[in-house]
Amino acid sequence: MKKIPLEILGLSSSQSQSGSFALILGEKHGNRRLPIIIGMFEAQSIAIQIEKISPNRPLTHDLFKAFAEHVHVTIIEVVISDLKEGVFYSRIVCSDGATTFEIDARPSDAIAIGLRFGVPIFTVESVLSEAGIILSDLDEAGEEDEDDDDHDEDEDEGEGEAPRAAKATEPREPSGQVSLDELTKMLAQALEKEDYEKAAKIRDELNKRNG
Repeated sequence: MKKIPLEILGLSSSQSQSGSFALILGEKHGNRRLPIIIGMFEAQSIAIQIEKISPNRPLTHDLFKAFAEHVHVTIIEVVISDLKEGVFYSRIVCSDGATTFEIDARPSDAIAIGLRFGVPIFTVESVLSEAGIILSDLDEAGEEDEDDDDHDEDEDEGEGEAPRAAKATEPREPSGQVSLDELTKMLAQALEKEDYEKAAKIRDELNKRNG
């Protein structure tokens, strides 16, 4: 079965379920997008790895990586392999040097782990054909949401489900009136509280000013 390479395009608050996030994956050599609803913890774990933020204590996916390396197991790739009744399924392909084996996992966990090992993410045509959204379709869906003030709310969607629509939101950056010293303190406090989303915004502001 031919595997289709994916890349992470974005992570935004879910428009259909409070407390969840939409992970947007893109076809590397095409224009289809694959949005997947994931939980807050998994979104945080993916975000801090993308932003290269080091947590004070290892998260669950960091623990998995440390354990795998200790027993000399490496990750080869992550494959979003199936979509059944609106729920995505994935596999983590591993090797101990002698044999290759697969572990069933939720896409959010598989991707969070795959990012830590720097391995490629794939899917298959059947998944993209069923759940993939062409970029222009996403734009049209966003315009319809803005124009329709009387639309019904979507039903709640769970971890690893295919959303009906995912619309990215642009986070506000820290105020330019805050001094560098105050930003540095805010960054330390955010890391201490494990508020990695806020830490990423503060870090971006610091990088912009130091720049």
